[in-house]
Amino acid sequence: MARGDRRVQGLARVAVVVRAGAAPMWWFGVLAAGVGVLPPGITGRRIGVMAGAALFIVAAAVVSYARRKRYTELARGAVRAGKHDVLQDRAVSTRNWRRAHRWWLVLALALALAASFAVPAAGGMLLAGAGTGLRLKAAWLGRRERADDVLLWVRVDWLDKRHGAPAGKPVKGYRSTGIAAGDATPGGARRRSDVFA
Repeated sequence: MARGDRRVQGLARVAVVVRAGAAPMWWFGVLAAGVGVLPPGITGRRIGVMAGAALFIVAAAVVSYARRKRYTELARGAVRAGKHDVLQDRAVSTRNWRRAHRWWLVLALALALAASFAVPAAGGMLLAGAGTGLRLKAAWLGRRERADDVLLWVRVDWLDKRHGAPAGKPVKGYRSTGIAAGDATPGGARRRSDVFA
């Protein structure tokens, strides 16, 4: 991406896009695990919960560490955002991702519940582990942002059709701003305004 490109571009926070699915996956996973522990299933509850715990840990680790090298390369080559760039609000980025993935999330919940009749709670714990992995990845990005004293942004038109994949193949590079830009903190959490200031 050329530094002199002056076209108006919408920018979404990388960490916000990453963590957009964390909360729904976590809560759907908890719901599925809670309901899924009721039927004894084929394996029995004890084996089901133990298998679910293992799946939770594996899913969290795999999702958290997936494509970190790609994120690092894009962050290292980030160029400063220009005055013509438009920073997308955190709520908009999150809402776009969740709306585009709503049926996938419902399907994941249904599959997790159905799996409980074979291995109780395991499907829900797998889903919750994936959500935890997204939260851990966003936190890792936040630590990078704090260390470099920048916030990382990706062009909205380079995201996929479901408003996700901020490190996908179409993404040519990131843009950066100061740490105070936008309405999300490093890592993508909501920025708390000081009402007494």
